[in-house]
Amino acid sequence: MAPVAGMLKERGHTVTGSDTGVYPPASTLLTSLGIRWNEGFRAENLRPTPDLVVVGNAISRGNPELEAVLDERIPSWSMPQTIEELFLPGHTSIVIAGTHGKTTTTSMLAWIFHVAGRRPDFLIGGVVPNFGDRSYGLGGGEEFIIEGDEYDSAYFDKAPKFLHYHPDELILTSLEFDHADIYPDLAAIELQFERLVNLVSRRGKILVWGEAQNLVACTKKAFCPVETYGLSPEMDWHAGDIEWRDGMTHFRVVYHRDEVARIRMPLVGRHNVMNAVACVAMAFGRSVECEAIEMALAKFQGVRRRLEIKGEANGVTIVEDFAHHPTAIQATIEAARARWPGRRLWAAFEPRSNTMRRRIFEGKLAGALATADCVVLGPVNRPHLLSDDERMDTQRVVAAIREQGKSAHAFRSAAEIAEFVGPQLAPGDLVLVMSNGSFDGLCGKLIETIEKGLAAHKS
Repeated sequence: MAPVAGMLKERGHTVTGSDTGVYPPASTLLTSLGIRWNEGFRAENLRPTPDLVVVGNAISRGNPELEAVLDERIPSWSMPQTIEELFLPGHTSIVIAGTHGKTTTTSMLAWIFHVAGRRPDFLIGGVVPNFGDRSYGLGGGEEFIIEGDEYDSAYFDKAPKFLHYHPDELILTSLEFDHADIYPDLAAIELQFERLVNLVSRRGKILVWGEAQNLVACTKKAFCPVETYGLSPEMDWHAGDIEWRDGMTHFRVVYHRDEVARIRMPLVGRHNVMNAVACVAMAFGRSVECEAIEMALAKFQGVRRRLEIKGEANGVTIVEDFAHHPTAIQATIEAARARWPGRRLWAAFEPRSNTMRRRIFEGKLAGALATADCVVLGPVNRPHLLSDDERMDTQRVVAAIREQGKSAHAFRSAAEIAEFVGPQLAPGDLVLVMSNGSFDGLCGKLIETIEKGLAAHKS
């Protein structure tokens, strides 16, 4: 919502807003743009009466400001409808969708087009250092590159956001069960991806991760050309000779046995190689020069909170990542091991998303976290909103991890985790903090605990 507010402001509109607990990067973005927001929701926030109210999907009936919007019949749109109506017309819409990897892939692709001088418009669900820690841009070029989220759009529009983006070209990165609060099963999500595919015109194109059979199946009735990408030679586009050296991942991108590009990039992990292959394929198909593609990926800094180093103290490295699904957690741990080989790896995880707060993934979560050396779990976020039968039991997860021979403990707060972990950390250790929220500032608490321990030791 904050980036969309920024886009509206840059288009010349007067923008205000309402929310509770606004914190960085949203608060810093809004401040830098001179956008005023109100803390809390009240009818008087709608004075003077706006021409349009953009309603976020976290807002439900009963919200006092929303009720005033309805009482006064003020025009209102969802956030994706606002993009659809005001920003996409006149552009080629390139949508990146999938359970995992869509934020990084969207960021990579936008950066490639920027370096190539194509001046893309873009909207990303993350903060991108290459763009000055912005998550949007209005370059005015032909392409609008946008992250397509499968979550619903607004209280009055329960369809996925990505159905509003009418892709001319589409990248599908992955497809697993997620968003257990709004989807009953994987089949319900697959149906939405099939609907997304059905929006692509005959002159468009779809790039699909070809190693996920259910994802490929969603493209079977496409009216446009479909190409696969991945790590195996059976794919139309694939990566070969993958190697991590000199602080960079090196690999070749091959299309039907012909080498298209030789890539070196600072990002690590097989999942990021696949993201990059998709971007190379899309950019190449839209006539971006290979030299620009290679140059862009070599300088791509990633996305904030994706294996982002938050600090180092006494030889211990604290790293933060947004991973909050078992598949992403395991891929993140594997990538961390590749980037920092030979280190003892602590995994700290907060069950915060609407899916991970539920018990549905307890077994898979334990398996993913057990690939670390030591595991600590934070409390389930907003536990009172779930019944005992629905809610994840962190002690069950801990027991399952211990059965696999790994150290694991569950705690009631980030402060307790820092107090427990801090004294056990040794030079060379790596602490990987994973959450789709703030984890109550655990990274800072860990650094503070280590530094206090050092000061006490010296005294």
